[in-house]
Amino acid sequence: MEAALIWTISLASIVLMLVRPGGFAEYIWAGSGALLLVALRLISPATALGAMREGVDVYLFLSGMMILAELAREGGVFGWVAEIAVSRARGSAGRLFFWIYASGVVVTALLSNDATAVVLTPAVLAAVRRADVESRPHLLACALVANAASFLLPISNPANLVVFASHLPPLGAWLGVLLLPSLVSIVVTFVVLRLISSRRLTRPVASAGEVRGLTRAGRFALAGIAFAAAAMLAASGLGIPLGWPTLGAALAAMALVAFQDRSAPLTAIRHAAWSVLPLVASLFVLVAALNQAGMLHAAQAAMAWLGHQPRQTAKFAGAFAVALLSNGMNNLPVGLAAGSALRQAHHTGMLARAVLVGVDLGPNLSVTGSLATILWLIALRREGAEITASQFLKAGLVVMPAALALALLVLR
Repeated sequence: MEAALIWTISLASIVLMLVRPGGFAEYIWAGSGALLLVALRLISPATALGAMREGVDVYLFLSGMMILAELAREGGVFGWVAEIAVSRARGSAGRLFFWIYASGVVVTALLSNDATAVVLTPAVLAAVRRADVESRPHLLACALVANAASFLLPISNPANLVVFASHLPPLGAWLGVLLLPSLVSIVVTFVVLRLISSRRLTRPVASAGEVRGLTRAGRFALAGIAFAAAAMLAASGLGIPLGWPTLGAALAAMALVAFQDRSAPLTAIRHAAWSVLPLVASLFVLVAALNQAGMLHAAQAAMAWLGHQPRQTAKFAGAFAVALLSNGMNNLPVGLAAGSALRQAHHTGMLARAVLVGVDLGPNLSVTGSLATILWLIALRREGAEITASQFLKAGLVVMPAALALALLVLR
């Protein structure tokens, strides 16, 4: 009875987080569920606090990435990138699609998928409106590349930290096994989305005019982001947990930007989406409760079964299972649960990498798959644009399975 109540409250909280009835923020629904579990003594306060402490590295990483993304936004870096894409299109919507997608790869790799979905998307929307072309293919490109490129580097997706936790591979080992699958994911996602969008990419791009250069503040912001990216990659290369280096690099970037514009750091802090931190902390508690109610045991049994299957069977079954689950209950809680099960079963090799690819790439099926995609949808609505869940699903049903299958095929 107690386990059934934990499952009911936890899953209801996750569903409400995804649906957001009444327009209430995601963290309110997830946090309410976590508090209710403690209030009803279904989990102890010590268990809840222990679960939240497990996420410290993730909170630090997210804080640093949000600050960097806001510094870039305030400095006009994303708008400048979108203007360059329009300029290089030279009148072709197909070329514009390519350059926007390429921009998304770079932003995702260095600033995480959330930055592409939330900060680059409004800049792209403004650019395609000025270019007088249909916006849907380019906006879908922002959302899909945010997930397709999110395992290019360890810093490209907070879910990478969630799945591997303290066992996150250093940069060299990461690239050795995940670079090729990531490149396949990026290329296949581009090709399939480009093919299904071809009829919407026929209108000529309006003249963009001369690209405005970055302001001095923007150049300082870009320099700060470049420094921060180098520092994070160096930490990853040394096998150092990414939380403190990411936050430290963001604070150093703030100090650099402050030399030109003293108000920019405070503006970046004020505009950052800090509600994502209590949301993630609440998800850690919900997953801990579900683990207590039997989810961890079931996941361990599944991992043990996969461990006895042929490599190809285990790889495809594990990745597609977590990919589909991610679309049903979001990839952060799925990544948390899968990561816990993998560590308990001592799987840190090929199966763990396959699960990571499923967690990162699987959300390209539906708008509920990842936090980045949910935030992308909210960002569109704020700008007066909308892509419906059915429109996203229609593209995702074609794009995601092809990209996931081919990425897994080259995964070793």
